[in-house]
Amino acid sequence: MKKLSLKLRLIISFLVIAAAVWLASGILAWNESREQTDEFFDTYQLMLARQLSAADWQNIRPDTQNSVDHLIDEMEDDGDEEDEAIGFAVFDKTGKMIFHDNENGKYFIYNQASGFINQPLGRKHDMWRIVWIESSDGKYRIAVGQELEYRNEIALEMVEETFVPWVCGLAILFLAIIILISKEFRPLKKLAYDLTTRKPDDLSSLDETNIPTEILPLVRAMNNLFEKIADMLKRERSFIADSAHELRSPLTALKVQLDVAEMAEDDKKMQQKALKNLREGIERSSRLVEQMLALSKLESGNASGEDEELNWGLIVGNAVDEQQPTAKLKNISINPKIANPAFLEKGQSFLWALLLRNLLDNAIRYSGEGADINLEITEKALTCRNNKVRVAKEHLARLGERFFRPAGQKAQGSGLGLSIVEKIAALHGCKVSYMANDDVFSVTISK
Repeated sequence: MKKLSLKLRLIISFLVIAAAVWLASGILAWNESREQTDEFFDTYQLMLARQLSAADWQNIRPDTQNSVDHLIDEMEDDGDEEDEAIGFAVFDKTGKMIFHDNENGKYFIYNQASGFINQPLGRKHDMWRIVWIESSDGKYRIAVGQELEYRNEIALEMVEETFVPWVCGLAILFLAIIILISKEFRPLKKLAYDLTTRKPDDLSSLDETNIPTEILPLVRAMNNLFEKIADMLKRERSFIADSAHELRSPLTALKVQLDVAEMAEDDKKMQQKALKNLREGIERSSRLVEQMLALSKLESGNASGEDEELNWGLIVGNAVDEQQPTAKLKNISINPKIANPAFLEKGQSFLWALLLRNLLDNAIRYSGEGADINLEITEKALTCRNNKVRVAKEHLARLGERFFRPAGQKAQGSGLGLSIVEKIAALHGCKVSYMANDDVFSVTISK
């Protein structure tokens, strides 16, 4: 089911609420007018009844009717409609009607009650309000009545006179509400139009000028999202460009070694050397691709997960065991030392394993024959220190850059190892620092 727009729902809600308030006010006004009308006409009837009660009803003559009609005309201010809506009758103690107004009073029915009562009268059984009092001499009962429908008409006229301006005002209010809501929703409509007509590659920030306070957080959140998407696309494009550049040379070298192997069919020694170089090139390319994928995953945030208790003994032991075969080829000694407690108790084990693998691989790759690699984890930091390696101090600030390798390096590598180290450390709220002193190089990770 299609939902109504927010604008239409607001307009309908305001109109319904305003109409409900207006209707409630009308009912209250009607009740108030009806009470005032009853109070006025009850007083009027009582005054007329008292006037009639003071008359001498014992000696009624034929001209008495004319006198009474004249008295009624004076009391009613010559109102024709009131003549039709009011009536009176005089009864003796036996309940016999001895006089009436010859219009409505002749339908009155004797009642022993005193005060005001409501009774149906006439052929149509219209409801009348009648006041019963005794005459001054106590020998007669006077009844003066008025049709309730007349009172309702008077009350309705009073309400109409009051509510006609209200109706006009309500119509103006409805129109003002529609115009005001439509005006206030223009920024949203413009925002929707801007987003609809925006090109896919346009990630510029939305204009926050004249944006209502209630909508401003949404616009700012969208601008923040655009910035994140732009940064992500920038990283992806940079990563693709760097990858294409870095993979071009290894792939070219693999193709050259393959050509050499094919051309050296008669020279087995050369062919075996070419195949060996081809195998090593494939391994380097595989490692490069692996590191590039790991770095891409870290930069995109897809590597984040739930933290767990870190078993540093197990993590370090596995990392050292993995690198021992390569270290033995260069007669390098790896010396791990783990203090209790370690500098970090919780984290993601697989990421710290990846970090240590890159640290140790980097240290083995760039250290000379017979070097010592000291891996120490204390309460304050994780430090990997290796000797028989020289790093110029001007290169220290760039060591974490992707694909950065100082000039003159003979060891093969991709320049991604320390970038991966820095990304993993940052994910755990840690920072990485480098230090080079003579032939000793150290990487320190601290909180």
